[in-house]
Amino acid sequence: MTHSLNESIQPQFRTIDGLSIRFAESEDRSDHALLLSPWPESLFAFAPTWSRLAGHTHLVAIDLPGFGHSERRDALMSPRAMGEFLIRVADTFGLDNPHVVGPDVGTGAALFAAALSPGRLRSLVVGSGGAAVPIQLGGALKDWVETPDLDSYRHADPRKIVAAALATIERYVIPDSIAEDYLSAYEGDRFVESMRYARTYSTQLPVLRDLLPEIETPVQNIAGGRDRAVPPVNSEFLHKRLPHSKLDIIDAGHFTWEDGADEYAALVTSWWGGGYSTA
Repeated sequence: MTHSLNESIQPQFRTIDGLSIRFAESEDRSDHALLLSPWPESLFAFAPTWSRLAGHTHLVAIDLPGFGHSERRDALMSPRAMGEFLIRVADTFGLDNPHVVGPDVGTGAALFAAALSPGRLRSLVVGSGGAAVPIQLGGALKDWVETPDLDSYRHADPRKIVAAALATIERYVIPDSIAEDYLSAYEGDRFVESMRYARTYSTQLPVLRDLLPEIETPVQNIAGGRDRAVPPVNSEFLHKRLPHSKLDIIDAGHFTWEDGADEYAALVTSWWGGGYSTA
């Protein structure tokens, strides 16, 4: 099954803090990076960039709890709690001072992790995630975050909701097996329960805003210039407030890691290659 999905990404499961967490890793190298699944996708979102990133750094990609095919714990469904969990993940895998790549929902989690555990992470790559205060989101994501009642989503077909989100991918053609991995990840109540995370933005993002000036960890922001769900203003908001920040806006919509895979991989590997040390 793993080979039909992607020859280089072979998912496994590991129990971390009592939760079944799906992960994949590349061959060991001296440097390490923790990759966080975007929403509503899974760790296979890194399929277009995996081989290039793995050529530089030992990768450990995870489906965040409640996302992809990892088990959910309601108490973790907020950026701050997820950020604390990321440190436990790094400890579990023995990742000493790793880079973190956290697009989309990983943005807030990675930033909270860096703020709450100074010096633990070497650098962050974030972007395409809600960050601005007041909240600046669009499209379906705005509705997911702001709708007062989830009943309509509880009665909707989650596969159709996820498929509609994936339909906004402009250039990347998702292999059938990976598309099915995304769709099956949010079946039953998994999609509506995953909404809990983004629905904490109204209370969590102001807390994060106040922590940003204290984050000494270097941060690379990658935003899609045509992202309607999470407009680039979110990455610009972070860039203005983080002490060590680099911002790149690429010609893509929301799913930069897939639609702009070549440029995304080039930016990340350049950052790992030394860009983070001068940010």
